[in-house]
Amino acid sequence: MFSSLITFHYSLSLFTIHYSLLKTMEKIKVGIIGAGWIAHKMAQALQPLHDAEVTAIASRSEQKAREFAAQYGIPRAYGSYEQLVTDTDIDLVYVATPHSHHYPHARLAIEHDKNVLVEKAFTANAREAEELMRLARQHNVFLTEAIWTRYMPLSHQVREIMESGIIGEPRLLTATLCYMMEQKERIVRPDLCGGALLDLGVYVLNFARMYFGTDITRTVTNCHLGPTGMDMMESISLSFADGKMANLQAGCLTLNDRQGIINGTEGYIRVDNVNCPEHIEVWRDYQLVAQYDKPANMVNGYEYQVLECKRCIEQHLLESPMMPHAETLSIMRQMDELRHQWGVVYPMD
Repeated sequence: MFSSLITFHYSLSLFTIHYSLLKTMEKIKVGIIGAGWIAHKMAQALQPLHDAEVTAIASRSEQKAREFAAQYGIPRAYGSYEQLVTDTDIDLVYVATPHSHHYPHARLAIEHDKNVLVEKAFTANAREAEELMRLARQHNVFLTEAIWTRYMPLSHQVREIMESGIIGEPRLLTATLCYMMEQKERIVRPDLCGGALLDLGVYVLNFARMYFGTDITRTVTNCHLGPTGMDMMESISLSFADGKMANLQAGCLTLNDRQGIINGTEGYIRVDNVNCPEHIEVWRDYQLVAQYDKPANMVNGYEYQVLECKRCIEQHLLESPMMPHAETLSIMRQMDELRHQWGVVYPMD
């Protein structure tokens, strides 16, 4: 069946086409809480789009908000988060503050009946996540986690390749994500929910669950703690009920290749950049048979989650099927258990 396959490059168009249908509809107006580096990424992602725009930016410093707004041509700048969530022109609030502040800021938005996109990791712990989901249902508003990997076109392509049978039966997965971040405040401070897990480990956990499922029967793990008690490097080995295994690594003390490999009985899939897939190689019997590249019109990848929010809100959904509440909550519980094993504690625990 696969003997006639030849090496080729493929620019994914399925999700590009899907989202382009929204261009004839009204824009979704986004208000951003927090003006840090990830807020800049979101503003950059939405600038060229026809279906979404950043309408307002809020920071604890009005001057910082004004500078941010001027940089991206955003109409409104607020010196408090309360001002932003009372803006009746905003369709979606994007929470871009540190992990430690996701719960109070998302709660503030929900209590003002705003749809909310919360940056990963969703909250500090599962208890906070449960409360936000309960509150969102009570207020009948849309709520989802901004784990951008879940919404990426190339991420969906990986599953299609895996399910095509080209690599045979998938049995082993490896994923690794490391950066040099040992001096960053948000990594070393417990009060900011520091450590590698909520910042980087969450990506490799998502990678494993996206392709191998959630029926995890055993977890074996090891961790290196830094001077402040935060996890700085970790390895996580997962066993699944159907016999599959996943070996995961994340850390803030080294650079690495950031690759994900899905190994099957007849070949393997190599994903370049597990948190933001940019290139896929498909190998069968140790021969490269296919390559897939990110969409040519992708801005930086952050746009896909907002476009998915737009689609869900238009369809009156309260959660996204690409990242259901149950999955977000399950991962938060998984990370709570890992931190418990490692002895990593946050003040809000």
